Amino acid sequence: MESIEFRYDTQLLLDKYNTEGVDVDDLADDLVDEIREHILETFKGDCLVVAGDSGEDDMAGEKAIIKLHFHTNEPWLVLEYCRSLGEIYDIVVEDMDRQSRGLKG
Repeated sequence: MESIEFRYDTQLLLDKYNTEGVDVDDLADDLVDEIREHILETFKGDCLVVAGDSGEDDMAGEKAIIKLHFHTNEPWLVLEYCRSLGEIYDIVVEDMDRQSRGLKG
């Protein structure tokens, strides 16, 4: 059986509300760049995908929405970093080693 170098498939959505009064699409683009750069420089892992767009306005205002996908051995550090940027939700951390052995989760 092949060994998995980075065990945890880490996924989340992040909302960052537009408190700076900038174009929300620019906010999303800047946030994608910031997150991608920070993760590549700070965390070990692979299969990084960071995508962003403007979200629908809600009661708290207009926001950028970021989707993150990353394989790492320390998902809690990625979650902590992303939480420092905005509100995170729809968090999924799956153990790919367990999955490769036919176990759930």
